[in-house]
Amino acid sequence: MSTTSTTVSVSGMTCGHCVSSVSEELESLAGVETVDVELNAGGISTVTIISAEELSPSEIGEAVAEAGYLVVANDA
Repeated sequence: MSTTSTTVSVSGMTCGHCVSSVSEELESLAGVETVDVELNAGGISTVTIISAEELSPSEIGEAVAEAGYLVVANDA
């Protein structure tokens, strides 16, 4: 079975508690297997989500917002 990797940029995270809040919300989405957060305290953190199927940007945005943070545009 193949998995999908989705990377988003999240602003406002400053500590380990922020990371666990965001991870918890994202892990509760259907199909999510792992969430990996590269914390950039006070800046833009990178969140990589491994899931069984592709997640919509709105699903991800709502989960991150539920934790109290904001997904920002990813100008890769």
